[in-house]
Formats: sequence, C-alpha cells, structure tokens
Amino acid sequence: MSQATTLPLEQLKRSLRAEAAIEPAPVVTGEATSKTQIIAIYGKGGIGKSFALANLSYMMAQLGKRVLLIGCDPKSDTTSLLFGGRACPTILETSSRKKLAGEPVSISDVCFKRDGVFAMELGGPEVGRGCGGRGIIHGFETLEKLGFHDWGFDFVLLDFLGDVVCGGFGLPIARDMCQKVMVVGSNDLQSLYVANNVCSAVEYFRRLGGNVGVAGLIVNKDDGTGEAQAFAKAAGIPVLASIPADDDIRRKSASYEIVGRPGGPWASLFEALAVQVADAPPLRPKPLSQDALLGLFSSDAVGRDVQLNPASDDDMRGLAAVEKKSLEVVYDAV
Repeated sequence: MSQATTLPLEQLKRSLRAEAAIEPAPVVTGEATSKTQIIAIYGKGGIGKSFALANLSYMMAQLGKRVLLIGCDPKSDTTSLLFGGRACPTILETSSRKKLAGEPVSISDVCFKRDGVFAMELGGPEVGRGCGGRGIIHGFETLEKLGFHDWGFDFVLLDFLGDVVCGGFGLPIARDMCQKVMVVGSNDLQSLYVANNVCSAVEYFRRLGGNVGVAGLIVNKDDGTGEAQAFAKAAGIPVLASIPADDDIRRKSASYEIVGRPGGPWASLFEALAVQVADAPPLRPKPLSQDALLGLFSSDAVGRDVQLNPASDDDMRGLAAVEKKSLEVVYDAV
C-alpha cells in the first residue's frame, strides 16, 4: 500500500483517538432550563371545562404569564368563549385543506391571540367519519412539526374530553406529555364518575412507570351540597377552586363573556385559581371503587335500595323454555 493511501487512514485514526480522549460533559444537576408547565384538563362533556379554562388562561395572561390554550375536544369549542363566540380554524381541518393544495401548515394558520392568550383547536372528524382519538394524535404530530417543544410558554393548557376513554384522549397521561392533570367536576355522579376514571388512568400509568400526577379538582357550578369536595378528599387530591352556580356567571358565559378579568367581581376567584394551578404538585391519586363513589351520594339520588334480580332463560324468551337434550357423547372414566 502506498504512503498516499495510508496517510489519510493514519490521520483518521489520530483524529478518532483525540476525539475519544475528550472527557464527556458533566451530567446536568442544576435546575431545569425549561419552565413550561404542560397541564391536561379532563372532565365530563358540558361540565364547564372550556368556561373554566378560558377564564383561567385569560387571568394568567393578565398576571404576566405566557399561556397557550389548546382545545383537544372534537367539538372544537374550547376557544369559543375566549374569542367571543367565534370559531377558529382547527389544525385537522387546516392540515387537510393545505395538504390538498400542496402547501405546508404555518403557525399563523392555526394559532390566534387575544389579550396575551395564545389559543388553537386540534379539531376532530365529523360524526361517523373518523376516529376522534386518531384526530388528537394527528393534531399533536402536526404541533411537533411546527416546533411545539421549542415554544417558550409558561403554561400550556390542554382541554380534553373525559367521557371518551380511547387511546388518543389519554395521550398526555400515557406518554408523559404533561406534568400534571386537572379534573373539572360538579356535585353530580356522572361528572365525578369521569373524574374518578381519570384518576384511575393516572394511577394505572404510574404503576407502569409514568410520572404524570393529579394537581386537583376544579368544582364548577358548585351548589354547596359537597359531593365533589368529598370525592376530592377520598381520592387524595385538593380542591383548586369552587366556582359557584351563580346566575351572573351563567348569563355572561352564555353570551361568551370573560368573567375572569382583573378588577371584576370574580377576579379574586380566578386569581387564586391561577396561583393554585401553578403551585399544585402532581399527586398520585387514590381512585374510588364504584361502591365508594356511590357512597358519596344519598340513596335516593343513586337508587342504592334497588336489588339486582337475575334474569332466567324463561324471562328472556317470554315463555317457558323447552330443554333441549345435548347430543354430546360423554364417556365414563375408565
């Protein structure tokens, strides 16, 4: 082999040895540089998640925080209150339209601002035309392409439907995409059933090595009967705020008005909620059994005095069943 061919090889070896001799950088032990808190909010449909989040995000922005609100509900109504009833284009809809036109999706196509709050909707398919959970997964894939992990927000609030249990809606919990979860409920069995399911999901993934915890419960339309507070105590999570069932709140919410404004009559409630949300640690919940959940309510509210009566074959047929002899051959043991 000539010197001309061996020289580059020797140089390469020396270069590799020099590179291998460099000591690796020490493991970072200081405070994390990323300050973004990603919080997923779950609750029964119609319980008031969007109302609570629109007002919470608005108040956070007025307190000087950079906030991104992302609607992850196929109804695409998370941001409607924030934008005075106007619907903003969804990521799923925009992505499909842009793809057909051969154009890329840009941030300005899907993200909109109001008084310091940034907001967008993932969207979902029309009824019977696709999987809502898959729409959520596609939406997050698009967000990652747009640079989601590089955005500089103090808080990212994800509004999820809690009634649906398919994988797409459990994505933040299953994949550790958020640090903590909040649940919105009221003093009714169905909303607390959903809240308990969310706690069960968090506990399930914690047992598998996950890190997401429950920050607490927001009680909406609180009528003072106390079932939601009793649930939170039994599940080992705090009540972050109790929003009363007040006619002023109902009217303003119905007309797409923000009630969580500094200086307004409900300012102190949402200011306190903003502090609680920021400071609440992610806790490991203690989900309730079905009987324990029912036990939070009086027997006349949940029908606990009803007995389960097993049905018979005669009942199912509506007449006496005729026994049919089996054709199976049974051999005596030798």
